Amino acid sequence: MHIDIDEARLDDVAGLEETDQSQMLRAVASSAAQVRRSRTSAHEAGLEQLAELGRPRAVVVAGMGGSGISGDVLATVAGSSCPVPVVTHRGYGLPGWVGAADVVLAVSCSGRTEETLSATDEAVRRGARLLGVGAADSPLAQRCASARAAFVPVEAQLAPRATLWGLATPLLVAGARLGLLDLGANDVQLESAATRLEQVAEACRPDREAFVNPGKGLALELAGTLPMIWGAGQVGPVAAHRAVCQLAENAKLVAVSGALPEAHHNQVVALDGALAGASAEVDLFRDRVDAESPLRIRLVLLDDEQDTAAARIEASADIADARGVPVTRLSAEGDGAVERLASLVGLLDYASVYLALGHGIDPTPVDAIAELKERLRAPVP
Repeated sequence: MHIDIDEARLDDVAGLEETDQSQMLRAVASSAAQVRRSRTSAHEAGLEQLAELGRPRAVVVAGMGGSGISGDVLATVAGSSCPVPVVTHRGYGLPGWVGAADVVLAVSCSGRTEETLSATDEAVRRGARLLGVGAADSPLAQRCASARAAFVPVEAQLAPRATLWGLATPLLVAGARLGLLDLGANDVQLESAATRLEQVAEACRPDREAFVNPGKGLALELAGTLPMIWGAGQVGPVAAHRAVCQLAENAKLVAVSGALPEAHHNQVVALDGALAGASAEVDLFRDRVDAESPLRIRLVLLDDEQDTAAARIEASADIADARGVPVTRLSAEGDGAVERLASLVGLLDYASVYLALGHGIDPTPVDAIAELKERLRAPVP
């Protein structure tokens, strides 16, 4: 079923406020402030102690959902030149190889995520260097205090997914202290990212009409489609993954992410399938009077122009266009990796919220997650 949204609804500021009962738009607009606040908190936490024993064998980020993606941000910004592996662990405990030679960064927005607490306990037991990031006065904070490990308190914004920059910034500062990445003098890359997020917030303000608002415009393009989001370059793939998660949690819609060049070895074939524009030829003589418009793929290309993937981006667009598949192209902006990532994530976050509001959906509730947690707590009959 093809479900479009009314542009007038997106430009009705009062209506947006009424639907956005928990003010997710305001939470997204706090992204720049999150960077600056968490940067200060990270400096005050004395993260230099992480580096006192020298460079670790590996860095493991333990986190789930909206907290866990902060580990992907760290790995992405560190890039292929990172001298040690950066692994995001999403689950209980820790991989068997983690030990005293490694650093564990435990991230939980609430400070109560059971999988992350399990990983924290295991890190302490094995003698790994530990940093906690999450809510103050939480079980995670208490565990770090007991282990005499550094802890960076983070103020949650509605939900972990709305607190990405508050959670990721301490990890980036820690990565710089460990010699995994270079944020520049006085962590200038973080301030550049904050400035970029402010610019995105200004462009995507609710009172800016859809024809000049890139967040609303992107939401209108994605409406009624199955977005297949491919990221290229250093920061494109993690931005694509983040977009799929945001579309699921905020807009309650399905999307697919891929990374170039890998997507050219598998997902590209979906452009010849039933959900692609090519299938329209089969339906040429179908009676359309009472029929619903079919769901179709929209290819979304996230281009990090700092990389050498330009040829693959162009080829992707050409192949999709030849098959009747609409294409949206978004280019990362800025110099450093953090700023370029912020330019993509900031816009895609806004689009996911506007897509929800355009369909009359409050983006904040995640009832299915709450129900799953409740079912898992229930005793097995």
